[in-house]
Amino acid sequence: MIRAPHETPATGPAAEFAVQLQDALPVLDTDRLVLRAPRIEDFETYATIGESERGRYLVEDNTDRDALWLDFAQMVATWLLRGHGVWTVETRDTGKAIGFVLLGFEPGDHEPELGYLFLPEAEGHGYAQEAARAARAHAFDTLGLKTLVSTIDHDNTRSIRLAERLGATRDAAAEAAHDHAIQVYRHSAEETLQ
Repeated sequence: MIRAPHETPATGPAAEFAVQLQDALPVLDTDRLVLRAPRIEDFETYATIGESERGRYLVEDNTDRDALWLDFAQMVATWLLRGHGVWTVETRDTGKAIGFVLLGFEPGDHEPELGYLFLPEAEGHGYAQEAARAARAHAFDTLGLKTLVSTIDHDNTRSIRLAERLGATRDAAAEAAHDHAIQVYRHSAEETLQ
């Protein structure tokens, strides 16, 4: 449900140009998932995640839809500014958007971050791990990044468990740089190859 004019998809030549930009972004395929360029229609999925109990990890006031829009737009803009950003994750069998995975670099980050957020009904199926592995492989193999971090709130146990399942390890020095306000899990290209 579109609630504001800025959430309305473009029409005409602007819509065609948006599709050209989306087509320029890499599509990552896994056994069960397609990671594709975000579309304006995907914001509804993002807002659903953001407005849920899990959304408290995204923005300060997760009841503020405009703040969620700005967060979504910021992650999309990273593609133009850094050559990586957020992918919409959809299931191969249904084509339904179930979440997002990103290679981000937002204010407060000290280096590129691997992040993931999924609809509650998509959790517990291994989708986030599958999508995060694909995004991380793209970062290391295609973009030539040597390391990524996942910055996670101390009480976000689901994300912590996922970072650990992905083989990431706690980085005390990076946590100190954040005044220990968050836990930082490091993903290393060298360790991933072993």
